[in-house]
Amino acid sequence: MPVNKKSAKPLAGAALVKETCRRIRLARSYWDAHNNPACRGERQKALALYESLTAEEREKVPQVLRVWLRYRSEKYFGEGRTPPGSGRR
Repeated sequence: MPVNKKSAKPLAGAALVKETCRRIRLARSYWDAHNNPACRGERQKALALYESLTAEEREKVPQVLRVWLRYRSEKYFGEGRTPPGSGRR
C-alpha cells in the first residue's frame, strides 16, 4: 500500500543527506540524457534540500555532486541564462 506523503516524517540527519545525494544524481542522469525540463525540476528539489542541510551535513555530500549542483549547473539553470524556448530559427 502506498505511503501517504502528508503523514510521512520529514527527513533529518543521514536520511536527509542521502536523499539530497539521490536527487543530485537523478538530476545529473537527466542532464546526461538531455532531458532538461526534468533535470531543472530535480535540480530545484535537490537545491532546496541542500539549502536545508547544516554545514557538517553539507560536508558529507560528495564534492563532485556539490560542484555540479552549485557551479556547473548554475551556468545552465541560473538567473543569467538564456530562457528556454528562445531557439534560433
